[in-house]
Amino acid sequence: MAYVIAEPCIDVMDRACVEECPVDCIYEGGRSLYIHPDECVDCGACEPVCPVEAIFYEDDVPGEWNDYVADNGRFFEEALPGRDAPLGSPGGAAKTGPTGVDTALVAGFPPRDEG
Repeated sequence: MAYVIAEPCIDVMDRACVEECPVDCIYEGGRSLYIHPDECVDCGACEPVCPVEAIFYEDDVPGEWNDYVADNGRFFEEALPGRDAPLGSPGGAAKTGPTGVDTALVAGFPPRDEG
């Protein structure tokens, strides 16, 4: 795995990272974005453009968000609600489009106040 998107992205999903990613490996869930661990090429282009500082190299994820390292992989490895099979490695987020679903960790996060 390379880069990971952590809790600050939930309910924000600015998508600047999606625009910056040269390999199209950042997928859209319902409330958060997820980086595909096998498609990411470790370039780090996404990290500095994230306005909420939610993207970290996996070895640099702050302790309070360590659960997001494994959770990021689960987005691709587990059949999420409403899906018959895991997303797997579709080879690009653009052709997949927004999935509208999240992992249990993200789905269970309390909604953020918008004011």
